[in-house]
Parts: sequence; C-alpha cells; structure tokens
Amino acid sequence: MIISLVVAMDEKRGIGIDGGLPWHLPAELKNFKSLTMGHHIIMGRKTYESIGRPLPGRIMVVVTRNPAYQAEGCLIVHSLEEAIQKAQESDEDEAFIIGGGEIFNEAIDLADRIYLTLVHTATEADVFFPVLKPGHWVEIESQEHKADSKNLIPYTILILARHNEHRGTLT
Repeated sequence: MIISLVVAMDEKRGIGIDGGLPWHLPAELKNFKSLTMGHHIIMGRKTYESIGRPLPGRIMVVVTRNPAYQAEGCLIVHSLEEAIQKAQESDEDEAFIIGGGEIFNEAIDLADRIYLTLVHTATEADVFFPVLKPGHWVEIESQEHKADSKNLIPYTILILARHNEHRGTLT
C-alpha cells in the first residue's frame, strides 16, 4: 500500500490557523476531492473537527489519544500505526494522510509520496508542515495554477516521491 501525504502549505510551510485553512482555493479543494475519493483518509482529531463532518465517498480514519472519542461515520483509532493497519486490512492501494501538524510530523518518514500544494503567499499560521529532508524526495510532477476570480492566490501542485533508501518504518 502506498502511504501518501496531502498538504497545502504557504511559502513559510504554514498549513493552518485557528483550526482552519489560511486561504480559500476552491479549485485546489476540488483536486483534493478527486485525489482522495474512494480511499482511506487519515487525520488527527483537530483536523477532523475543522472539517466538521465525514466527507462523502471516503473512509475517514480519525487518530485521537482520547479513548472515549466518537465521530459518527468515521473509524476511530488511537495511533497512526493503527490507522495505517486499518487501511491495509481493507486492501487499500493508497491511503492519504491529510493532517494536521502532529500527524504530519509522525508520518513524514513513513510516506512514499507527497501531494503538495504550494500556495504562493506567506500567511499567518499556527500549524506548520515539517521541513523536507534534502535528497529524500524527488519531484515527479508539477502543475502551476494562476490566480483567478475564484482562486485569488496562485499555487503549484507538486507530486513528490521518496527515494527508496530514505523510507522509514513504523516502530
């Protein structure tokens, strides 16, 4: 199974502020939906609560330390390892880890691929994506998107693949 991270970050690695996204890019959200449809999407509790509901057509796996936490329509697990195991048990071919900051920090060394939207701005942020280690990733695709009337900030969607010799393992 391929383990992928999906993230939109600004030029200073900012990915969130006050429990939400620092920008609104409908075309990028449409891309996210198309990419993740029919797959397991793994996220931390705070990310789930910022979304506020199960997303149609996807199996939402919420990682939380709270043993009593419930979210209708979601699988609740208590570690990233358990979340990945649930996806593997379902014969998933690619699971998508969508945040937030703590989950990304834990998952960065396990990921095979990163779908990275680089938003060409610097925003106020209180959650950041981890620094990518030089030489560990290779760009396999890049698509530039100009600002328009609905997407006010230009952005670039990058697909990065990990060099195999730099893949981590679950502990």
